[in-house]
Amino acid sequence: MARNEKEEINDLVERLLSDYDGGRNIDATDVFNKPDRKEVIDIVDDLFFVVYPGYFKDHTYKIYNPKNGIALMIEDIFYHLNKQIMLALDFCKTREPMSEEDRKKESYRICRAFFEKMPAIRECVETDLLATLDGDPAASSYEEIILAYPGLIAITTYRLAHELYLLNVPVIPRLMTEYAHSRTGIDIHPGATIGRYFFIDHGTGIVVGETSVIGDNVKIYQGVTIGALSTRGGQKLSGKKRHPTIEDNVVIYAGASILGGETVIGKNSVIGGNTFITSSVPADTRVSIKNPEMEYYSANKKHVKEEIKQSEDWFYII
Repeated sequence: MARNEKEEINDLVERLLSDYDGGRNIDATDVFNKPDRKEVIDIVDDLFFVVYPGYFKDHTYKIYNPKNGIALMIEDIFYHLNKQIMLALDFCKTREPMSEEDRKKESYRICRAFFEKMPAIRECVETDLLATLDGDPAASSYEEIILAYPGLIAITTYRLAHELYLLNVPVIPRLMTEYAHSRTGIDIHPGATIGRYFFIDHGTGIVVGETSVIGDNVKIYQGVTIGALSTRGGQKLSGKKRHPTIEDNVVIYAGASILGGETVIGKNSVIGGNTFITSSVPADTRVSIKNPEMEYYSANKKHVKEEIKQSEDWFYII
């Protein structure tokens, strides 16, 4: 006698549930002792209300005085961030396991230190906003940049996540920057060190690795990789300088790849589009690919070759 669909489905469910007891790293059925990705995303969104007061509407609180609404928002963020940090502390590779009481004290300390840094974070974000308006002739106003520019979204999220990274918070900083990555296509590791007046134009496809060091007044276009030369060493490379240093006042144009922990791009340099750099570049240097040749085939099959001449402002073409 054939089994009915209910019995077959029950059997499939039982098989899968028993498979969860296999001890794999992907098995973790206790969902209550780990950071919640959705809640971390909500915290990031709420932090934008704090960083940019008055630019985003909050539909939760009906309050006539905006500062009262922000005060409630800060308390709410503090509560939820504190809870997520407490859950994340067990996943730190450099800490010994902590008691629940110690985790509560440590998560509160971290939260307090993070919010104490908020004025400094906002001051840094202000410089990024100024750099964006100054660097992009298509930007019509600060409002347009704050509300619409993916580069500023990614940079702001990085600035927030970086402070938590410096406070040795596991998991959460990466969840924050990966949320920005999914929204903008810009992948900035929270461990990177980035100076003031940082400008990302267009942005899609940008990668900035964990140990990258970027100075002040640096401008980066879409498709740029500031990455590791090789990751074949795996976890043996953890904590070592794997990514380049970009000094002050550098411009990196679309599609450039700069790789290696010993690679330094000297100040005031310009890195042309689609270049591939694995060794240091002195200060005040322009780097470009050798003039290419274009081939044209007309309708009557005639073949024309033309060498592309680079003008003095070749590097402005994107």
